[in-house]
Amino acid sequence: MKFSSLYCFLLLLVIQTDFGQNEETSRKERRKMYYRRQRKSSSPIHRSSRQLGIQQMRIVTPAATLPMVNLDYSTEEKFESFLRFPGVEASYNVLPGKKGHCLANGMIMYNKAVWSPEPCTTCLCSNGRVLCDETKCHPQMCPQTVTLEGECCPVCSDTEQREPTSLLHKQQPSPWVEMHQALRKEELQFEEEEEIKQDEDREQKEKIPRPGDWGRPPNERQSREGGEQRPGEKGRQAHQHRNPARENENEDEDEDEDEDDDDAVRGDMFRMPSQLPIPATPRGIPPLPSRCSLSYKTISCISADLTQIPPLTAPEITSLELIGNSITSIPDEAFNGLPNLERLDLSRNNITSSGIGPKAFKLLKKLMRLNMDGNNLVAIPSELPSTLEELKINENNLQVIDEESLSDLNQLATLELEGNSLSETNVNSLAFKPLKSLSYLRLGRNKFRIIPQGLPASIEELYLENNQIEEITEISFNHTRKINVIVLRYNKIEENRIASLAWINQENLESIDLSYNKLYHVPSYLPKSLLHLVLIGNQIERIPGFVFGHMEPGLEYLYLSFNKLVDDGIDQVSFYGAYHSLRELFLDHNELKSIPPGVPEMKALHFLRLNNNKIRNILPEQICNSEEDGDSTLEHLHLENNYIKTREISPYAFSCIRSYSSVVLKPQNIK
Repeated sequence: MKFSSLYCFLLLLVIQTDFGQNEETSRKERRKMYYRRQRKSSSPIHRSSRQLGIQQMRIVTPAATLPMVNLDYSTEEKFESFLRFPGVEASYNVLPGKKGHCLANGMIMYNKAVWSPEPCTTCLCSNGRVLCDETKCHPQMCPQTVTLEGECCPVCSDTEQREPTSLLHKQQPSPWVEMHQALRKEELQFEEEEEIKQDEDREQKEKIPRPGDWGRPPNERQSREGGEQRPGEKGRQAHQHRNPARENENEDEDEDEDEDDDDAVRGDMFRMPSQLPIPATPRGIPPLPSRCSLSYKTISCISADLTQIPPLTAPEITSLELIGNSITSIPDEAFNGLPNLERLDLSRNNITSSGIGPKAFKLLKKLMRLNMDGNNLVAIPSELPSTLEELKINENNLQVIDEESLSDLNQLATLELEGNSLSETNVNSLAFKPLKSLSYLRLGRNKFRIIPQGLPASIEELYLENNQIEEITEISFNHTRKINVIVLRYNKIEENRIASLAWINQENLESIDLSYNKLYHVPSYLPKSLLHLVLIGNQIERIPGFVFGHMEPGLEYLYLSFNKLVDDGIDQVSFYGAYHSLRELFLDHNELKSIPPGVPEMKALHFLRLNNNKIRNILPEQICNSEEDGDSTLEHLHLENNYIKTREISPYAFSCIRSYSSVVLKPQNIK
């Protein structure tokens, strides 16, 4: 019996020891994985972020950001088929954008773009989806907390530490001061270790006076050797008695850092590379101006009442935001202390072309994104870096683009020049020739009367809304074989001013928006590859027969809202060529008195809008074909605001529709 009890006790002891070791090992592994995740998530994403760490993301579906009705076309939207989101109806503003773009607060965000819609929220555009993360705050155990300006989480209130000494240090120390303190701490630690090593070398030599003992009497030197601690002795003892378990954890973390080859970031302080020796703390770096902030590698001075670009010396900084100030000029030496800038935002200032030095941007050898929206420029700045991939000069007063304006920008992919005074008379036909990589071009709200000449062959999306364009000639898109989206809404185009060979042979053109022009019928000779056709707000009275018959694989989205379509303008062959492919058909706000012919033959149709017409009756086979056994694919049918007497509708009128909740019949007009 005693032997059994002793055996059980030893077995329990072994299990407990093994469990403790496993728990310690798993704890180390979790710790290593946590730091690895933290480093990986902070590297590519936060290059332009104002918050640190996107750890837990939630998907924001298009239903939360896309307006139901947007007739003014004030914004562009990333097109996602609404069929993927049950219960979400299509919008009028449906022209797709480039794959991967997101819409947020009326602005197009490019794939991998990061922004902060609110002070404590960071969002990422990931292949058309908006992923957002809110900063999580750890609970504070102190009796009184306070939330500092520019911070998200409360901290313990300390009156002495928060007592203002200047405007810059009113509520929290400067991020530059924190960085200097961190660098100084590591430098002192390195000096201490060097001193310990030197002391060990000296101990091997007998009766050699230490540097601190030179000039001292021998008796004083002996008493110091007997009782006093030498400089660095205390640090060496602490080093020798370090916790072994903690030392192992530090070694594991260091190994992970070497593997990832990444400079970790803690808070708003830059950590120097682990290789020694560490350089001395830089001197003479001016503090940030009042109302400016530092987050990761971004300096933000948004609406900070600046009248000039502040003198900054910070090679670590990659992003500078000077939005909404009163800056009027950019001298040649403005960015000499920021050689590694990758993103520069100077939008909504008062910068003039004459106020920009000829070499103001020349030293920015890594600049990829430049935003100068909302200034007073009359010409594109000269000597722009060849590394630029995105250039925005919207809402200025540009009056000329000559042959040299965009020279050497062979990596530029996005160019936005909306809201200026550009036309075919002041834009050189060779102006866009150097842009070998340009895929996205916005020239809306200018004064063009024709399609700009000399568009680069690489162009994929072209936006020319709100101009004065009257015709589309055969040579307009001669060299743009990759073009995918063309937006020409709010112009003066008539269908007989569109040349028959203008775009019919385009093989990649999938989306055309001709809304709010002067069309009287659906244009002929549309591109063979067309999938989306938006003709909202014209004066279209008819859809010619076989107008979609030549398309492959076939038109999928047709929007004819707010026109003048009548029953005689649509017949059985109007939709020929699209019966197998048409998914969404908008015929609302027209003058139709009956259901158009051909609807039952549309085998792929999911969304049909016929509201706000003059329809009075719905016959049994106008929507559902009784000969078809299978259920209809129709998921949304709008018939409200007509003159239909709902009680007189045949019970078989909607028999093919799976759910009657998909049919909207109320309200109806009374006449």
